Amino acid sequence: MAPKSAKATRNPELIPGVRKVSRSQMYHKRGLWAIKAKHGGKFPQHNKATSAPALEEKAPKFYPADDVKKPLSNKRKPKPTKLRSSITPGTVLIILAGRFKGKRVVFLKQLTSGLLLVTGPYKVNGVPLRRVNQSYVVGTSTKVDISGVNLEKYDDKYFAKQVEKKQKKGENEFFEADKKEKNALPAEKKDDQKAVDTPLLKALEAVPELKSYLGARFSLKAGMKPHELVF
Repeated sequence: MAPKSAKATRNPELIPGVRKVSRSQMYHKRGLWAIKAKHGGKFPQHNKATSAPALEEKAPKFYPADDVKKPLSNKRKPKPTKLRSSITPGTVLIILAGRFKGKRVVFLKQLTSGLLLVTGPYKVNGVPLRRVNQSYVVGTSTKVDISGVNLEKYDDKYFAKQVEKKQKKGENEFFEADKKEKNALPAEKKDDQKAVDTPLLKALEAVPELKSYLGARFSLKAGMKPHELVF
């Protein structure tokens, strides 16, 4: 089978890299000088026609060597956390984990995030206003009257940490800084704690031995079976 003939050209290649006619001769031979002179010394520029948008994107020819993580679309709407039937406003809860493990607290309300707003009260067992996950508490049959407590102010934003800009300190200021000042509670927080605890303390004093019950720490002893206990 005969080989295909090469495409005809006006300036054939004598040897690789060397053409029969020079660039300047081809410039006059093709009449480019006349086209340039006709348009005021410049070659005419034609705007490229915008191609119609492709209906479907073609798959890439090569794939990346590493896995490219793509965010998954989440179409599910968040549902509010369902509160256990044994936990109602005023129920005394036992904290099972964390800093106040074994402490008894009073449940005030459920926040938008699903966490529980509880308090000791602080004067009784040292537990301040804080948020607790309901999976780390046990509800008891004891209840406290919280009708006199105003809870409109307290939400998830109330417990958000305030980020302060750090300033450069000298060596003397660094070593003289008192740790107690860093951990000092704002006066506004203290006033809020008193406003919540005051009506609660009155409700506790109206029930005999309820105050001492909240002040005692819960713990398991030898032979006690948690699944058989009635709280």
